[in-house]
Amino acid sequence: MQIGLIGLGKMGSRMALKLLQEGHDVVVWNRSVAPIEELQIKYKKSNSKNTDQKLKITKDIKELIFTLQRPRVVWLMLPAGDATEEVLNEVAKYVEPEDIVIDGGNAFFKDTQRRYETFAIDNVRYLGIGVSGGVLAFDNGYPLMAGGTKSGYDHVLPILDSLAKPNGGHHYFGEGGAGHFVKMVHNGIEYGMMQAIGEGFGVLEKGAYDLNLLEVAKLYQKGTIISGFLIDRTKDALEKNPNLEGIDGIIDASGEGQWTVEQGKEEGAPVENIAQALSFRERSQFEKQVSESFAAKIVSALRHEFGGHEVRNK
Repeated sequence: MQIGLIGLGKMGSRMALKLLQEGHDVVVWNRSVAPIEELQIKYKKSNSKNTDQKLKITKDIKELIFTLQRPRVVWLMLPAGDATEEVLNEVAKYVEPEDIVIDGGNAFFKDTQRRYETFAIDNVRYLGIGVSGGVLAFDNGYPLMAGGTKSGYDHVLPILDSLAKPNGGHHYFGEGGAGHFVKMVHNGIEYGMMQAIGEGFGVLEKGAYDLNLLEVAKLYQKGTIISGFLIDRTKDALEKNPNLEGIDGIIDASGEGQWTVEQGKEEGAPVENIAQALSFRERSQFEKQVSESFAAKIVSALRHEFGGHEVRNK
């Protein structure tokens, strides 16, 4: 298929390269030039034996959209909030009925619902697709949580199938903001799971026994109840830095945990574990007792391992 991709950050650039390697035509635009040049270099290396160039660079959003054949597929991979809103307003000037606009960022599901309804007025098919898996999904396959116009989802199935290879997946959850709602709760759960791992390893680190935490993590990987993706990333972090020396446990939060807590309270659903994990992150910004704890350092290291988020050093 042909797809226009806006936003070549950590996730967007990897998704573009994966789609190119899967044989799709990818038209890109990014506000800054460096990520475009980096993508060109990586694509050239991976495509060295093939003269068929499927990557096209455009100078602005208007050129990107008018380069695409109808029905156009325009996929945004941008930070939630003002950046996405600004670009969507620009995209809306040029797309036409039956075109497909996809927001793959971590948008608040109520914003996605509003945008879905707005684009529907002009018969533009809008999808909010939560993209998970972090930077490792390029190799593992992307888990994609879709909501919006069903016919739009059906149309882009070849793109979703390619992104999901080899071990990812995708599913359509319903109209409007349904996909981003599922992704929001996923990230809220992630907060609680990371917090539990951080606290557990904090207890191990403070204990009376002289434990090799890397060996603990390796054994936790081997079929234990808590084995899985996050324990694997814990092992990766401890392999690189066994005592997490020099890491400052100031933990940023990108919004989804707070949205999950607020939505849980609105629905009368208990969110105590996620709320506590969110509070811990907030306190890490100004309480040294929190930011200097081993628990905070583990959470910070985990965010870097799976998402490429910056780790602050002392």
